[in-house]
Amino acid sequence: FDIEGYVTGFGNPDWEKTHDAASRTSTVVSSLVEGGATCTGKTVVDELAYSINGVNKHYDTPTNPLAPAHIPGGSSSGSAVAVAANLVDFALGVDTTGGVRVPAAFCGIFGFRTSQGALSNVGVIPVSPSLDALGWFAKDPSILRRVGHVLLQLPYSLPRAPRNIIIADDCFQVLKTPMSRVSQVVIKSSEKLFGKQVLKHENLESYLGSKLPSLNQFHNINRNGDVKISTMRSLANAMLFLQRNEFSSIHGDWIHTTKPILDPAASAQLEVVESTVDKAHTYQSIRNETRSALNSLLKDDGILVIPTVADPPPKLGSKEILLEDYQSRNFSLLSIASISGCCQVSIPLGFYDNCPVSVSFIARHGSDRFLLDIVQTMYASLQEQSDIALKYNSSKNTISQEESAEIAKEKGNTAFKEKKMQKAIGFYSEAIKLNGDNATYYSNRAAAYLDVGSFLQAEADCSTAISLDKKNVKAYLRRATAREMLGYYKEAIEDFRHALVLEPTNKRAALSADRLKKLFQ
Repeated sequence: FDIEGYVTGFGNPDWEKTHDAASRTSTVVSSLVEGGATCTGKTVVDELAYSINGVNKHYDTPTNPLAPAHIPGGSSSGSAVAVAANLVDFALGVDTTGGVRVPAAFCGIFGFRTSQGALSNVGVIPVSPSLDALGWFAKDPSILRRVGHVLLQLPYSLPRAPRNIIIADDCFQVLKTPMSRVSQVVIKSSEKLFGKQVLKHENLESYLGSKLPSLNQFHNINRNGDVKISTMRSLANAMLFLQRNEFSSIHGDWIHTTKPILDPAASAQLEVVESTVDKAHTYQSIRNETRSALNSLLKDDGILVIPTVADPPPKLGSKEILLEDYQSRNFSLLSIASISGCCQVSIPLGFYDNCPVSVSFIARHGSDRFLLDIVQTMYASLQEQSDIALKYNSSKNTISQEESAEIAKEKGNTAFKEKKMQKAIGFYSEAIKLNGDNATYYSNRAAAYLDVGSFLQAEADCSTAISLDKKNVKAYLRRATAREMLGYYKEAIEDFRHALVLEPTNKRAALSADRLKKLFQ
């Protein structure tokens, strides 16, 4: 975003060196300042605003305040981090293929992508004009909404309840985060606020596959051999082709003339793919068909619910961000709003496995106000349901501790059979740590202690087992053996006899008791 008197850096030092300071401030920044906001500063973007990772080798990677060991997401990485770190109330960003939505999800804040063309892009460096949409970040839904009202110049009106909240079931099935922490939170919140009648379920892959004939044509042109590809992945590929070609047509001459120092990953992404008139026409048809399909699905007061991203934020330095599967999974989700031009908001839903969790709402093109109102209406309930899901998962973890103890016991049994007694003792000890009220774990560890000659430990474990289960025959037999080896013959005889009372047909108990009795008569 241009600020009068400052060079707009575009995430690359060579760009900054070869461009003059802006002669005027971008329209959206001016509108916000006129509306009462204070411009605090400018933030870092990914190199040439072309990545969704938030990594910039020239200016370093902004630290994700909520998950410091993980990437912040991009391209508007600095803006998202500034909001997540409470440095500002809100910040602007540009979203081409996820530049606002991804960092919002990874940093655990709100990120709003406006309907394509809803705001003036005067004074904003373009990346791909057919896909570019302006957006902003906030931690508070009220601030998110207020910024929208100023920028979109919305008159006051009463919020409308949604007629349909459509859950894209197939999109949630591929998440690494449990559905109980994402889609189920939205479902329960929607039922509580609006009733079950508003909820609908859709297989988005099938729906879009039946509505986008031009996408099949695009896939046929660009596929390798007869490799089958899903509709969603094909949509993502179309988005990336369009981004690459439009970026090249705008900035290709500068790259060719300046030969800037680019990160190898950025260079690879910027490789030009030849574009023809036929392809350009196909792109336009895909965009029109996608927007029409979503408008038909959502109508005036509908919300489509999808994951913002497919994966938690990868760790810093991870090669995961370069993998085709990672990029394809995420771009498949991000392409829906980018291609259709619909508005989308990423909503934070707490944490899972120490990383932020989010969900996204999409409304039809031009329904920005409706979407902002829905977030304001639903967020308190979404927070409540998210907290309930977190507590429920915590109680499930308590149950799973017992399951983990059983797994450790079985590993101990396997090691015992393989005569690996120290390993067996280790696994039984792990089981006892997880569940110290199970007599079998102590009795089994006693058997391993007997085998390695640790008779005192074996006796102590058997005594604990017996205190937990008075009818544990094996514990009495093993304690008797330990006591015999320690020279406590009278006590050993008593244990063998007790085992015989519990199990009269136990030959070992009978023979051992008789043997000791004869020895010490």
